[in-house]
Amino acid sequence: MSTKRCYYETLEVERNADDTSLKSAFRKLAMKWHPDRNPGDAQSEIRFKEINEAYEVLKDGQKRAAYDRFGHAAFEQGHGGAAGFGAGFASSFSDIFEDLFGMAGQRARGGRERGADLRYNMEISLEEAFQGKTAQIEIPVSVTCEACSGIGAKAGTKPKACGMCGGAGRVRQAQGFFTLERTCPGCQGRGQMIEDACPSCSGTGRVTRERTLSVNIPQGVEDGTRIRLAGEGEAGVRGGPPGDLYIFLSLSAHEFFQRDGADLHCRVPISMVTAALGGEFEVPTIEKGKTKVKIPSGTQSGRRFRIASKGMPVLRSRQTGDMYVQVVVETPQNLTRKQQELLAEFEKLSSGATQPEAEGFFAKVKDFFGSRAST
Repeated sequence: MSTKRCYYETLEVERNADDTSLKSAFRKLAMKWHPDRNPGDAQSEIRFKEINEAYEVLKDGQKRAAYDRFGHAAFEQGHGGAAGFGAGFASSFSDIFEDLFGMAGQRARGGRERGADLRYNMEISLEEAFQGKTAQIEIPVSVTCEACSGIGAKAGTKPKACGMCGGAGRVRQAQGFFTLERTCPGCQGRGQMIEDACPSCSGTGRVTRERTLSVNIPQGVEDGTRIRLAGEGEAGVRGGPPGDLYIFLSLSAHEFFQRDGADLHCRVPISMVTAALGGEFEVPTIEKGKTKVKIPSGTQSGRRFRIASKGMPVLRSRQTGDMYVQVVVETPQNLTRKQQELLAEFEKLSSGATQPEAEGFFAKVKDFFGSRAST
């Protein structure tokens, strides 16, 4: 007497369950007990096999009728055993595998394959990134062949179902307990064969054309920003949906500004006299204006001055960055004899108060060497 569990109990359904209920129960339990979702659990693998065996029998009308009449004995001793897992099991296992891992969407249906995505590199200036712009680009893309409407077959003919896979695009091969499914080598997964190819596209359903597109570049884009134009990529194979076009932006180096996020930085050389006495100067701004920068007396080289809201706009917001002006005190060069004499005189008149940092540093150096000499 068989010790197997009742198939109806295995699937947790009533004996009068219809096909829809059976399939729903099978999918739910198979997803729960699939070995890939329960790694290292031997009990899950056994339970998964029982579920598949039960569904293989009950989903088939003739097998179910035999099971209802004779029970497990109907499939023992060579009576068409369900343990063999024939083509019916391959189909059910494939269905649940697709549900678990999302493979169904990757299949080619009727040869209609999505077109490839395209990439276009565009360089823009910092001013264009600040203002935003609408650019016109020309790109060579694959578009749907008008002669065959993307089918790939010569006018007046149609593709035929592949004889190797019956139009499914995939073939199955049993290997022990598992059934492997792979792309049909006859039609490369398209499910169709073209006997008379379209002369315009050689059967691909696509031809290459130059296309002019308008690209809207918003204000505040940064280096590396990606803009997606949906449906502007390559046309799909044999009437399939088109891919997308991705515009990758790069910003060219600016002669005056360096960008850090939404902030702008610039370096301005000033004379030693201006740094000592103070003063002001004008600097350009990114919007092609200008602004004054006032510096106090005694300004040291490297000091930064912030000018609010004179930076870059923040992408898709109303915020604006700042501009930072860093002054660099320039040491005089190519001095005349008179200039050298005046500087030497200034040095004699200088005291520690005029150069406190230098005075303090050399005082520490003197103490350092004095301490070493005493030891």
